[in-house]
Amino acid sequence: MRFQSPKFTVFAAAILFSVGSIFIGSASANSFPDAARPNDVRKALVTLPFLSVFDNLTYTVVGNTVVLEGQVTRPSLRSDAAASVQRIRNVTTVVNNIEVLPLSPFDDQIRREAYRRIYGASALNRYGLNPVAPIRIIVNRGHLTLEGVVDNRFDYNIANMQARQVSNAFSVTNNLVITKETR
Repeated sequence: MRFQSPKFTVFAAAILFSVGSIFIGSASANSFPDAARPNDVRKALVTLPFLSVFDNLTYTVVGNTVVLEGQVTRPSLRSDAAASVQRIRNVTTVVNNIEVLPLSPFDDQIRREAYRRIYGASALNRYGLNPVAPIRIIVNRGHLTLEGVVDNRFDYNIANMQARQVSNAFSVTNNLVITKETR
């Protein structure tokens, strides 16, 4: 079995994705004595001034190297993310694989309608109160993708149904992660 480094989603707080499992918890400072700390990277990314619900940033920390991935609507946000992470103590290399989404009034229309449907739904409007909205709405050339986290299967299904009602979206992909699965 090949080792795969954990992938951290900026908006999933303390959820670490690794080889087929989800670990919920936080990494202590002692776990990374001479390496970049994932919590420092997360803090640097969520405090970016123009980060919006229409941007999705993920990162992987391997020793002193941070690999940035995701999608953003502004080219300046891509470079700001890399610069912000580069300033973190013990980070020596930043690999910036963030995709800048194309400018499109058509995509903007889909974004607005998806936002209204998802965050306007009474079952989901509490997610909109979070300063770093946990449900990310990514639109690329008419294709709508939901990223981020929700609390339970009910919220996952509501977000999925609301996204599928967005007019003019060519496809809908729901990549939301459920943090508290009820039994």
